Amino acid sequence: MMPKGRQIKIYLADGSVTGIRHAEIVNWTGQALAIPRNRVKELVEWEESQKPGVYFLFGVDSESGNDAVYIGEAEQVASRIQQHLSGKDFWNEIICFTNKDENLTKAHVKYLESRLVVLSAQANRYELLNANQPPIAVLPRGDRDAMEEFIDNIRLLIGALGYRVLEPLAKLQPLIATMDTSGIINTVDTFSLKVKKYNAQALQTDEGIVVLAGAEGAPKANASLSKGYSKVRIDLIDKGIFKTVGNKLIMQEDRLFASPSQAAAVLLGYPCSGPEYWLDHNGVSLKQRESIAVQESL
Repeated sequence: MMPKGRQIKIYLADGSVTGIRHAEIVNWTGQALAIPRNRVKELVEWEESQKPGVYFLFGVDSESGNDAVYIGEAEQVASRIQQHLSGKDFWNEIICFTNKDENLTKAHVKYLESRLVVLSAQANRYELLNANQPPIAVLPRGDRDAMEEFIDNIRLLIGALGYRVLEPLAKLQPLIATMDTSGIINTVDTFSLKVKKYNAQALQTDEGIVVLAGAEGAPKANASLSKGYSKVRIDLIDKGIFKTVGNKLIMQEDRLFASPSQAAAVLLGYPCSGPEYWLDHNGVSLKQRESIAVQESL
């Protein structure tokens, strides 16, 4: 079944995409407010922030230099955020979620906070600055299901506001085989590097290509590798994401790359055409698949 589309409305309070934004999904009672740090004092003017809810503080971690997030909950979001002006320095924007009605209770927002911390850690896109995993509130089954639906909408709305903090890097799906008009079997599966010496699996996504944990790469890069790709490679090694095991480098976690060429070059240590180097399980390259897709659309 094809997924259904969703409609999102975003109100720019002062006509600026960097100012205060109010966002909502049509036919959902939840709502979001995105506020730059230097505008937090204006929260008191927004009734939406005077309710129980959860919030995300976004910024950069001073030690690692990585994008970072802190997730919290409050019975009155506005007053809690004011406290974080003096208590936490890393953040430059906050996004809070409340409900248009009065149905969110303290137990509900504590449940949301705990689950959102878990989902952020699993997505592993931001450095999570919560010191501890908040205990999950005990809710009746119906309330739990309602909060899980609330979380799905938070994921959608916060992503639309520019933060994919809850979005998994790759959604692995079961193998589904179909035959196109050319007789080529297409599948929803992973791609492999055509270089036999190194075993690497990747999944193409809307954001680029995700190299999956366990992928193997060359221990040293050639001088021909571009400065940009060399920097990405060195950064992954320095952070322990690309770790030496024997005579190979092994990817320790799933990693998103901007393009198939970047992914292949960083793994192999030399410039190469990613669309030609990544093959599906039938040995068909990304380039061939793209060509087929273009021909079918004509």
